[in-house]
Amino acid sequence: MGETGAVTPARKAPLDHYLPPKGVADELLRPDGTLRPVWKPMIDHLAGRNPDQVNQDFARGDLYLQDAGVYYRQYTGDESALRDWPLSHIPVIIGETEWSKLAEGIAQRAELLERTMADLYGPATLVKRGILPPQLVARNPEWLRPMVGIKPRSDHYLYFLAFEIGRSPDGSWLVLGDRTQAPSGAGFALENRMATLRVFNDLYQETNVHRLAAFFRTFRDRLTQLRGPEQGQVAILTPGQNTDTYFEHAYIARYLGFLLLESEDLVSVDGKLMVRTISGLEPVSVLWRRLDSRFADPLELDESSALGTPGMVGTLRSGAVTMLNCLGSGVLEARALMAFMPRISEALMGERLKLPNIATWWCGQASERAYVGENLERMMIGPALSTQLPFEIDSSTALGGRFRDNARGPVRDWLDKNGGALVGQQAVTLSTTPAMIDGKLMPRPMVVRVFAARTKDGWTVMPGGYARIGRTEDPTALAMQSGGSVADVWVVSDAPVSTETLSGQQPGPFIRRMPGRLPARAADNLFWLGRYVERADFTARTLRAYHLRLEDNGGTPMPVFDQLGRYLEGRGLYLAEPLPDLFLNLLERARGCASKVRDRFSDDGWYALDELEGAARDLAGAVDHGDATGRALSQLLRKLAGFAGLVNDNMFRFSGWRFMSMGRALERGVQISDLLAVFSASGAAQGSLDAALEIGDSVMTHRRRYSVETNRNTVVDLLALDPENPRSVIYQAGVLLDQQAKLPRPGKSSQLTEVGRRILRVHTDLSVATPEVLDSAALAKLADDLQAVSDAIHTQYMG
Repeated sequence: MGETGAVTPARKAPLDHYLPPKGVADELLRPDGTLRPVWKPMIDHLAGRNPDQVNQDFARGDLYLQDAGVYYRQYTGDESALRDWPLSHIPVIIGETEWSKLAEGIAQRAELLERTMADLYGPATLVKRGILPPQLVARNPEWLRPMVGIKPRSDHYLYFLAFEIGRSPDGSWLVLGDRTQAPSGAGFALENRMATLRVFNDLYQETNVHRLAAFFRTFRDRLTQLRGPEQGQVAILTPGQNTDTYFEHAYIARYLGFLLLESEDLVSVDGKLMVRTISGLEPVSVLWRRLDSRFADPLELDESSALGTPGMVGTLRSGAVTMLNCLGSGVLEARALMAFMPRISEALMGERLKLPNIATWWCGQASERAYVGENLERMMIGPALSTQLPFEIDSSTALGGRFRDNARGPVRDWLDKNGGALVGQQAVTLSTTPAMIDGKLMPRPMVVRVFAARTKDGWTVMPGGYARIGRTEDPTALAMQSGGSVADVWVVSDAPVSTETLSGQQPGPFIRRMPGRLPARAADNLFWLGRYVERADFTARTLRAYHLRLEDNGGTPMPVFDQLGRYLEGRGLYLAEPLPDLFLNLLERARGCASKVRDRFSDDGWYALDELEGAARDLAGAVDHGDATGRALSQLLRKLAGFAGLVNDNMFRFSGWRFMSMGRALERGVQISDLLAVFSASGAAQGSLDAALEIGDSVMTHRRRYSVETNRNTVVDLLALDPENPRSVIYQAGVLLDQQAKLPRPGKSSQLTEVGRRILRVHTDLSVATPEVLDSAALAKLADDLQAVSDAIHTQYMG
């Protein structure tokens, strides 16, 4: 309260330190310094929260991203590492009226790019008429000569595009870059939205923010319609988990319900594109490509590519598959092309650009080169065919008449000597947007990535997108690799907006649809995920038995202790450290398998596995030998059990779950057989049978089941032959038999497969066996027979 009794307006507090640079457009404030109306609810909301509350709000968004496993891959030299998703919690807010005009310009530009590509790979009228210099096409490594004359099956080259846009100092919007190759970010935009919802849930509901789901639903429906009469699979093609946007590929595949494939999953057969599945080859009708064109086919494009599928171009030539975007679309991303977009628009569409791009001059023309040379201080000069954005400055570019590397010599000499290979672009002055920096709202440079998708009714533009925000005032450091962050983009309306979801009511009667075919590579990774997790569980139990006895023994030699040590070392588990590297590597391998099937793995399952590996590594450096290690291993075993229970309870019983369950059962059977072969042998050390029961997690069951003292027959019976014991070998054979019977058979034959025969033989042998006949040699052979089942599974389903 002031002296007059008036309440001081709290809403001014967030803006006390907010001072945009002079001459720079700002998203929050008008040029006269007043607040833009669309931002008032956000500023009022922040003004009503104290710093602790704001931090708690932001922490909810960060926790969501952590739980969902959202990450990006950061590259440093030859190495890379996974990093948490760098959310800038304050969204960029744009009014519906302004956005509608932007969307019109984006849709027009998308259609212009479509027509440009159709010309470059078709009649080439732009070059013939002198509108586009031929060297900008012929010398561009993204212009793929084998694609010339190939008309897309759907009659369209482009289906999904992204555009980098920024606000100029006068407040108007400019296109800074076109992304036509394999544009990323749409999935991250969804995750940004989900995280921002956690931060501003109440405000979001009150602010009439346009939803994103309808954009994805109409695009998904269009891809489904493109399958054609053969009704083949719709799939997303990813370079694999080592690409920096792999998380998004997996997320979008899961969100839209499409297959996520790598090139090794595909094969060209008689001009058709087929995917290797556990049921054999299945046709692919629509392929959303997320790797660069030149890597797609080592047969006709880049012969050194390890990411491609031989014959991919041939499948396009035969019209067997619809690809989006079509191979060769990267030619449209060249910086120099922007210099000619106004003329191309008038030539191909008969209209001017509704949304202009940044001023660009190709320096292969004398007058343009002279103009750039006379205005070096206002120019960014770089390679004409580069796809970098104007604010991405590196050693190959000059800004303001200077190189970052002063040893390169005068810029004007470079320009005169290499004019045809260079382009000049207006030096970017990026607009600013509010970001919370060290507890204060500060203006930071930003660009917005906007997405356009082709539907049956033409181009539609996502009502939002994602913004890249600079951590500092440096406009050249927006990329996440340079420490930048990302923010959600809200398009707000004055009236209530539709609350559409991805799911729409389908016409006709309800049909329960089964999951799509399982790619062989996915089956392989799920199978080995099960094996690695079970192997880690068994190894942890064996290590725990060793360390507990080490503590109980007090250092006095003990035969069973020595036998456990030899057994572990024989398996490569050297005991100089409490938790050997090999054990940690098992969890790392399990996580690696899960990462390759992120589209088929729940967020909870992924988080549990990620937490498990992290806990193991933390414990490895925090415990010593003996009882402390035993307790630490008990904690890890509980986490392993939690992960197994989570997956078992929550995972849909489709083929992928069956392969993972078979992997676990097979590994458990092998480990128990191998354990019994050693610890029930006639010369085994005293206490070996008790150790085997402990490692086999069957101590209590043995006490209740057998009234006699522990002996070899009771232990072998319980751990090998008891069909009611979930730890026994015969129980695992039963699981294998049951799950394999539910997998698809080649040609839908009623005959047993080789896998089925091998499993049945193991199960039958165990069913008629007695403890007396299962000596060490028989148990070792049993382990070998189960390994042979694993080989047969690989040959039949993944080979």
